[in-house]
Amino acid sequence: MKTDGFKGRDYMTLLDWSKEQVESMLEVAFDLKRRFALREPHDHILRAQTLFMLFYNQSLRTRNSFEAGMTQLGGHAHFLDPNKIYTPALEGKEVAYSTERVSDVARVLSRMGDAIAIRCYGDPVDWVYGGAHALMEEFARWSDIPVINMECDKYHPCQALADIMTVKEYFGTFKGIKFVMSWAYSPSVHKPRAVPQSAVIAASLMGCETVLAHPPEMELDPEVIAACKANAGMNGTTFTVTHDFEKAFEGAHVVYPKAWAATPIFQPPVGENDPDKTQQIFDKYKSWKMTSEIMDTAARDAIYMHCLPADRGWEVDNDVMDRTDVAGGWRSAIFDEAENRMHAQKAVMSLIMGGR
Repeated sequence: MKTDGFKGRDYMTLLDWSKEQVESMLEVAFDLKRRFALREPHDHILRAQTLFMLFYNQSLRTRNSFEAGMTQLGGHAHFLDPNKIYTPALEGKEVAYSTERVSDVARVLSRMGDAIAIRCYGDPVDWVYGGAHALMEEFARWSDIPVINMECDKYHPCQALADIMTVKEYFGTFKGIKFVMSWAYSPSVHKPRAVPQSAVIAASLMGCETVLAHPPEMELDPEVIAACKANAGMNGTTFTVTHDFEKAFEGAHVVYPKAWAATPIFQPPVGENDPDKTQQIFDKYKSWKMTSEIMDTAARDAIYMHCLPADRGWEVDNDVMDRTDVAGGWRSAIFDEAENRMHAQKAVMSLIMGGR
């Protein structure tokens, strides 16, 4: 287990961390989960520390897992609504008496607390792909305390860590595990790439046999694909991209279908700033929905995963999501996955805010 090299670092993407470091995060997460199960106090780890949470987008799991986690670690999570403060903005995006430059906000909060966590994607940056990540990088540039990415338009490392924690919990290993991340239909086209991109990064990094399934128009960031191929090469495993929804899940251990945006929704040069064209593309693939029949083609002990909220009836049938308590066969792991958000994030905070 790696014990140094964590304190004071930003947590922006798993691409910044080695496999050994991520394994250490998981070990800490499982230890903290054990303590939580036993109601064993561990509020000495971040006692009297403050986490500033800045949400440009709404949240259920992320906000509550961070707030509950900080309380359990002995600190306090402070919620900041950008619309109730002078909205942090990049240079050139400022509006008089409505915004405040990121460089100033980051330095002020650095004087008052111990870490800054940010969620931002989509509308707040006008669907400029990478715009939200650039905002977070600017915070990190000026902040003297760690910056945590609670989801941007490129990465969701907190969700990804919980995802692989759930895989480890169910299977005890990553070796030989077929992890399938797939696009699924939703009537809403406003879906960032962050979850699928971070999921395949995490799965390939840890040594899963990773499969990415999507219609041709739903391609992910080429840099992410290249990183996944490199991870597979490092681990002696495979990373495969397919456009066949049903075939992708044959023999899968991890079944993870969810919607993400088609390329035309993004601003040029990545996309075309065309939501109508994006909707037309989405509507071509309404059959991309997870059903119990497709789950039956997966491995007998397969788990269904989703970051939540899932679009029930569109992305997935109710009987798949709700099959959480079965004696044998495949099951839904979504609520274990959701709980693991808290334990995984507690591990990250413990290491970068209170570690060595």
